[in-house]
Amino acid sequence: MDLKLAVVPIEKPEPINFILGQSHFIKTVEDLHEALVTAIPGIKFGLAFCEASGKSLVRWSGTDDAMLELARTNALALSAGHSFIIFLGEGFYPVNVLNTVKMVPEVVHIFCATANPTQVIVAETELGRGILGVIDGMLTQGIEGEEDIAWRKGFLRMIGYKL
Repeated sequence: MDLKLAVVPIEKPEPINFILGQSHFIKTVEDLHEALVTAIPGIKFGLAFCEASGKSLVRWSGTDDAMLELARTNALALSAGHSFIIFLGEGFYPVNVLNTVKMVPEVVHIFCATANPTQVIVAETELGRGILGVIDGMLTQGIEGEEDIAWRKGFLRMIGYKL
């Protein structure tokens, strides 16, 4: 039995956020779509799901052509069975939909939800491909000091996430 490891970069414009996860059923595509449009009316997104049996296609849905293209392209690059990826249009953030996504019955795992540069570590055998984990952003540079704490608190209040 051969095992190959690969690093698959997520290709996207810098400000775009995405959610990468794993589920267990083709129904995921429609259920995630319904969950997202119910959570935030008018949300712009594209999602793609790597089918793990049958035709083994990238199944997709969404509300924004550019986000759909990102989702389909990145899902095909991953080609990891039962994985899904959701790209959120500019101005939409995972923090606003992550619990909704996690509550979809088919969702079994979230690997990351980020706008950071991301690499996905995949393993491949004769059966197929699976996601082992992700590299999400940069190497930690140290421990925040008082000035950094003040910046963090100010930033979160400036963008409206804390009062």
